[in-house]
Amino acid sequence: MRILVIEDERKVAEMVARGLKASRYAVDVAADGETGWAMINTYQYDLVILDLMLPGIGGLGLLKKIRLRDLAVPVLILTALDGTSSKVDNFEAGADDYLTKPFAFAELQVRVKALLRRGPVSHNSMIRVDDLEIDRLSQMVRRAGKRVELTPKEYALLEYLATQPGRVFSRTMIVEHVWDQSFEGLNNIVDVYVRHLREKLDDTHSTKLIRTIRGIGYSLGEGSGP
Repeated sequence: MRILVIEDERKVAEMVARGLKASRYAVDVAADGETGWAMINTYQYDLVILDLMLPGIGGLGLLKKIRLRDLAVPVLILTALDGTSSKVDNFEAGADDYLTKPFAFAELQVRVKALLRRGPVSHNSMIRVDDLEIDRLSQMVRRAGKRVELTPKEYALLEYLATQPGRVFSRTMIVEHVWDQSFEGLNNIVDVYVRHLREKLDDTHSTKLIRTIRGIGYSLGEGSGP
């Protein structure tokens, strides 16, 4: 996993980079927005840790540039600004998480692991897979133009699968993302909810969107399958 830390406070950048490297991540560091933007355009990162108060391109401006390019890399914001309006501005601009300075490295590490486990996520408000449409703002789902009514957990599962069509998600990955749990006891519930989704999305259509990858997990799109 490769992480980019964009932070102009040298001591903070060194502390974060040192801790992440000790956890066996590959870490690059940029001290200003322009350098960070150049590195983002040069290398493929699994996570960007972004300070807001940067020289040159500010953190919020850089975040907007990342999302305007439709880059799905997760972005964790570091800032001394802890006001609600600041948090709202950053989440609306496409931030995935937010950590207020000063912070303990242990907390940063937990958030980093959670974002890396989740992986890249599309920040577009509309997701389309074949004839399936998911409006992430209203949480409205349509297939072939017809609205599909889903429970909150059914929707959360569908949205997670739809963010990366064709990718295979293990049951453990799904449990940790949708149910915020990581123990084996919930694995069977994934099969139950997938069955519910199939009944609502696939049973009346010749093209089946939800695929079972035996011994691994589930995938959405990229051809029909069992």
